[in-house]
Amino acid sequence: MPSPLLPRAIRAAATAVLAAGAAWPAAAAPAAAIATTTAPPAPIVIAHRGASGYLPEHTLAAYELAVHMGADYIEPDLRLTRDGHLVALHDATLERTTDAAERFAPRHGGWRVADFSLQEIRSLAVRPQGMARLQVPGFAPTSPHPLRVPTFEEIILLARRLEAGRGRPVGLYPELKDGGPRIVRRVLETLAEHGYRAADPVFLQSFHAGTLQDLRRRQQAMGPGYRLVLLGGSANQLLATGLDHIAGFADAVGVNVHGEGMSRSFIALAHQAGLAVHGYTFAEPRAAAAVPELRKYFNWGMDGAFANYPDLALRARAAGPRGPR
Repeated sequence: MPSPLLPRAIRAAATAVLAAGAAWPAAAAPAAAIATTTAPPAPIVIAHRGASGYLPEHTLAAYELAVHMGADYIEPDLRLTRDGHLVALHDATLERTTDAAERFAPRHGGWRVADFSLQEIRSLAVRPQGMARLQVPGFAPTSPHPLRVPTFEEIILLARRLEAGRGRPVGLYPELKDGGPRIVRRVLETLAEHGYRAADPVFLQSFHAGTLQDLRRRQQAMGPGYRLVLLGGSANQLLATGLDHIAGFADAVGVNVHGEGMSRSFIALAHQAGLAVHGYTFAEPRAAAAVPELRKYFNWGMDGAFANYPDLALRARAAGPRGPR
């Protein structure tokens, strides 16, 4: 039966699906034929670490559920393993979201992602956080290993498969958690190997201006031209950096909606500098509180939302209207 801790909306939907004996309902595909250059309705809905309010963050199951719900983008945080593979993990260490501390002795005083091989990380069991659970009633992931730490390539293959099956683009919004040229090169190479071009729905994000500047330089040499997003801990921090300066190497800013200085006027200033504004993180599980909060920011003109519950962000977007861009 549905978990009593799941929000009422998903419990009701799951109950109805189970009663009908069907799979989790898919989001409706747009009327037009699929094309990766098709722009989603503004503002975009970014599934923060997948549908991480429902399933373990940064798993193929969470990403797939987000796409089923209708999210425009899935957001993997990327780190490099000891043997140079890109994996989706938010933290620099493994113990919060996996059973690494029970499976392995500490290395260099802890369980850093960079100290473990891909094979070792793949052997770990994931741990749900917050209200997330290991399964959602009525939803059956279709990947062979839906609940383990995935590689970036596995995420891309899932996105491509879901695009083909659902008739709409699935955007990628990876964050480069590590710094340095090695991860920049690997991310760009992996995207290029899988045919992503400048017109495709891809944003690359980082908290570090130097990483974005390196991405821009390398993209100019390689040619793809993916959109770049500078993350800031607050609107005031981004203002102190200088929006016009940021616009010299980025296309958007990601801003903490609960940080100092977040306002309608900040969004207007960013737009004047030519920057889109994507807000993080919308983590309220109750629809009665989440939808009005999201609508407030959408009406201020926010261009995108990082949401743990992408279905609620989509509900807020559908409610309209929103302020002008």
